[in-house]
Amino acid sequence: MARLRDITPRGLYARSLLMVVAPVVLILALMTWYYYDSHLAEVNRKLAQAIARDAAQIQSFCDARTDTLFTKDKLMRDLDMKFTCDYAAPPDGGPRLVHSFAYGKTLTEELALRLGVPVDVSVDPDTMLHFRFLSGDGTAEILIERKRALVVNSHFFIVWVIASSLLMLGLSVAFLNQQVRSILRLSEAARAFGRGRDAPGFRPSGATEVRDAARALLDMKSRLTAFADQRTAMLAGVSHDLRTPLTRLKLSLAMMDQSDELAAAQSDLDDMAMMLDEYLTFARGEEGDEPVALDLAQLVREAAAGFGAHVAVVGPASIAATGRPLALKRAINNLISNAVKYATDVRVTVLDGPHAAEVHVDDNGPGIARDRREEAFRPFSRLDEARTQNTSGTGLGLTLARDTARAHGGDLRLSDSVLGGLRASLRLPH
Repeated sequence: MARLRDITPRGLYARSLLMVVAPVVLILALMTWYYYDSHLAEVNRKLAQAIARDAAQIQSFCDARTDTLFTKDKLMRDLDMKFTCDYAAPPDGGPRLVHSFAYGKTLTEELALRLGVPVDVSVDPDTMLHFRFLSGDGTAEILIERKRALVVNSHFFIVWVIASSLLMLGLSVAFLNQQVRSILRLSEAARAFGRGRDAPGFRPSGATEVRDAARALLDMKSRLTAFADQRTAMLAGVSHDLRTPLTRLKLSLAMMDQSDELAAAQSDLDDMAMMLDEYLTFARGEEGDEPVALDLAQLVREAAAGFGAHVAVVGPASIAATGRPLALKRAINNLISNAVKYATDVRVTVLDGPHAAEVHVDDNGPGIARDRREEAFRPFSRLDEARTQNTSGTGLGLTLARDTARAHGGDLRLSDSVLGGLRASLRLPH
């Protein structure tokens, strides 16, 4: 079943323009049809009937054959018509007459009905109407100005209506364009903020509701930025403060006699130190890392180069993107690091799509069950024993990688790999 939204434009500007233009065009079409089909036709018919009544008097005069000069002049003055009861065509044919002119059908019908004989209606270049009809034994001719018989300048009314409608449409479109432009700027700014970018020069504009929405967006961005800065600063401060007592504990354990319990405690301290290092790396990376234009393919190759030649990178040589280079490189590094830990064969594929660029990290490891893949993004999550046995880590790699992807307006997904293990797909919109 066809729906209205299936045949109407999808864009706000196009829909608003349709709402303004369609009623004007419809009203103009209906008004023109009514004016020409009803009002104008009735006016022309009334004029034709008046002319036919006057022509009937001339017909009676010609039939009576009382064509005296005084009587004829008086009749022409009274009727404001020129006529002759005995028309004879000149040898040269006279002026060229055009038959079947516009609006002539109504006049011809009324004349024929009133006079009771066929009527030849023609017009010459001087806009004089010629009515010729049989009268007695000859032919009578009547000459009148066409504007007296027909409303011939009616098109001026439609021209003025169309001109005024176009003027009003132009003003409406200009006003509509200004309002829609404010909404489009708000949409672009929201999209940029969602991808971790700034929108230079953006300020609230347009209608009151649009301005309120823009102010709410700016306020939300300020709050989120303050929250992220506060979180980063707190994480850096806590990590830095914990390193001192952690170092003292490690020195104290190193001076004790070695035992199995002592080795387990030292291993726990090493894991804690690794977590703090990752926290500090994350905090340092967030500070001063602003979105810039970068080559995503080159960035992926630089990250993969740190894991040796056995990590293959497939894809185009260059992909233009915009983002925080340190955060993106750390996210890709985490994905490759996870794959290298749990597999022997790792492949990185870079794709440049029409709307987004994607980085796929495939491995031939044990993978993660489908119903537990979302749980893998939880901080400190260590899921499958097959993927955690004899490996170290903090369980923050996937969490930080997804946070980075979403901060750039993209996402990170887990799926089955063509190599038989796990595929991590990082998506970044252009």
